[in-house]
Amino acid sequence: MAKPKKQAALGFIFITLLIDITGLGIIIPVLPKLIQTLIHGNLSDASRYAGLLTLAYSVMQFLFAPVLGNLSDRFGRRPVLLGSLLGFGIDYMFMAFAPSIGWLFMGRSIAGITGASFTTASAYIADVSTPEKRAQNFGMIGVAFGLGFIIGPVIGGILGKYSTQLPFIAASVLALLNAIYGYFVLPESLDEAHRRPFDIKRANPLGSLKQLGKYPAVLGLAASLFLIYFSGQAVQSVWTFYTIDKFNWNEAWIGYSLGFVGLTVAAVQGGLIRVAIPKLGQQRSILIGLLLYTIGLILFGIANKGWMMFAFIIPYSLGGIAGPALQGIITEQVPSNQQGELQGGLTSLMSLSSIFGPWIMTYLFYYFTKPDAPVKLPGAPFFLGALLMLVSAVLAVRSFKRNTN
Repeated sequence: MAKPKKQAALGFIFITLLIDITGLGIIIPVLPKLIQTLIHGNLSDASRYAGLLTLAYSVMQFLFAPVLGNLSDRFGRRPVLLGSLLGFGIDYMFMAFAPSIGWLFMGRSIAGITGASFTTASAYIADVSTPEKRAQNFGMIGVAFGLGFIIGPVIGGILGKYSTQLPFIAASVLALLNAIYGYFVLPESLDEAHRRPFDIKRANPLGSLKQLGKYPAVLGLAASLFLIYFSGQAVQSVWTFYTIDKFNWNEAWIGYSLGFVGLTVAAVQGGLIRVAIPKLGQQRSILIGLLLYTIGLILFGIANKGWMMFAFIIPYSLGGIAGPALQGIITEQVPSNQQGELQGGLTSLMSLSSIFGPWIMTYLFYYFTKPDAPVKLPGAPFFLGALLMLVSAVLAVRSFKRNTN
């Protein structure tokens, strides 16, 4: 693919991810209230159901992400990506009109089955990137995530003032419009010459994870990446419940705080990594990033004023230099016609972390905030996340030493 076409393709994939993340961000501020309404329970009870909803999504994604990754190696990235966007649109509509908690679980399961947007987008970026630019281009996912979380939660917080269902309808419309947009403007990135036959033995979670073992340099770093994903669930799964419980925030303030998270993430992924990674090198960027993640999580857990959460978002977001650098090293070990499989395997790791992470983090929050809790400690999930970030750093250092021997 010629350079102008590569740049255009990266632009297309960026817009696609931006709309996708905006839709996800819209629903976050109102999800606790929706769950409380459907289960007729309190905030602690709702946090447990939120963890189980994420569990339903992640189990399905764990089972189907390798299938979709391998299908994208066989048929191309474009059709798989468009199918995933249609799945999200259906999911959000289920959630908007759910008469019971069971409907939420059904919608989340559908989204998990089709939820390959990040898997396929990562393979797409690998297709059109030179080795020296891959880490920077993977940062585009972080920029899309950041900007989507600037726009989405703020819109969701405002719409949530009028109706709990309205943010879900808006998210559904965005996902479906995104699919239409992609159908007309998103080019295919994997040409026929670089495709490979579909192999069902490799298109399953265990097979996909096993394929990671073919590359010794990938295995240890993939474990480090898994712990980053797992630790991140402390923020992703608990933020809304934690800030409501500790600071009595409403939907609007939750939206503003997540919008600020998005702003800082976009600044790091869109600007800082393009300077920091080439200057520091990938290995040092990973270690510094993991240390900043650790500090940020500890600070979240000890914050006793609402404004502190905004201040502590900064060191946590600066930790974002670790992810693209880690992905850059991993993709360098794998040939182009296996990038879809690799990303499917990495998504399976992310799904594994999302199977256990939200359940453990939300249960910790529930356990330490319920009326008969042995001690009131709503920040417990953040402290566990900080500990696991340190373990991730140890694994990364061991992998670096092994690869240099």
